[in-house]
Amino acid sequence: MEFFQIEEPDVEKPIVIAAMQDMGNVGSIVVNFINKSLHTRKFRTAKSPFPAYVVDKGGYIDVPIEIWEYKSTEGLIIFGGGTGQPQNNQELHSLCQDVIDISKKYSAKFIYTLGGFHTNRKLDKNPKTFVTTTSKDLTKQMTQMGIDTTPQQSVITGFNGLILGFAKQNGIAGIGMYGELNEPKIPQYRAAISIIKTLEKLTYRKLGDTTSLELMAQEIEKSFEG
Repeated sequence: MEFFQIEEPDVEKPIVIAAMQDMGNVGSIVVNFINKSLHTRKFRTAKSPFPAYVVDKGGYIDVPIEIWEYKSTEGLIIFGGGTGQPQNNQELHSLCQDVIDISKKYSAKFIYTLGGFHTNRKLDKNPKTFVTTTSKDLTKQMTQMGIDTTPQQSVITGFNGLILGFAKQNGIAGIGMYGELNEPKIPQYRAAISIIKTLEKLTYRKLGDTTSLELMAQEIEKSFEG
């Protein structure tokens, strides 16, 4: 993994929100929404030098460039989005460690990650967001706030789970937020909206008007029903 520092962000003791593409594209939808809504500024990039696949465009191939961005605004560092995740454990661990190093460099006080939570429960356009945390005490605080915690033991794979493990090992408090979804292969805008509203409740700050995401959800639902 290659890292490029573009500039030094003007942040002090920020909250870090770090998530990558996962099932339902939930991580990317939320990260991209926050970046657009808050007009964040890019200050660092991570690039995979080894492509895991090529794209056949009909008679000729293209080599994809996997790049993930760090962006910032007042009190926040946002990492991730993009169109994929690292394709091997070495790159994944390198990326997680870099997020931790950046968090420490700017004295971040908290790391949030987020993604999808596959369920068979009929959601009826109202998915819940479940959270898991880096400590029992923090989970107790979530329960006292009326926030749903993950209902059973499970394994969380990929960046959106592993970054919590890296945070815990490095003494940084963290919360994973996972929005319910039924169809992992379809962009899940309602799960993203649910996560954004939960994130606003926990961070005490407005992240933006989610009307555009609601309209995207309606379009997806119309095409799916059709």
